[in-house]
Amino acid sequence: MKINDELLDKLARLARINIPGSDKENMKAELSEIVTWMEKLSELDTNDVEPLTNMSEEVNRWREDSPQPHLDRKVALNNAPSHESGYFKVPNVLKSK
Repeated sequence: MKINDELLDKLARLARINIPGSDKENMKAELSEIVTWMEKLSELDTNDVEPLTNMSEEVNRWREDSPQPHLDRKVALNNAPSHESGYFKVPNVLKSK
């Protein structure tokens, strides 16, 4: 794959970055090296290789979903900086018209 000015400009626009004119030639050369390296990977025979679903061997340790003691409303509201009518009171985030 050839990295030309048009492709570089498109990639820069998609990445929302500005590549100054003085850096374009260097960037094209570096991207060409990366693409060449990635094309080398296609030479490998991967027919007998199973795709990975996870990059880690760790297994989730799920706990049983069972009812647990809950925090009493009065205790929770006592820790709140502000409350009203049994609910947490928070600052407005939407401006009223």
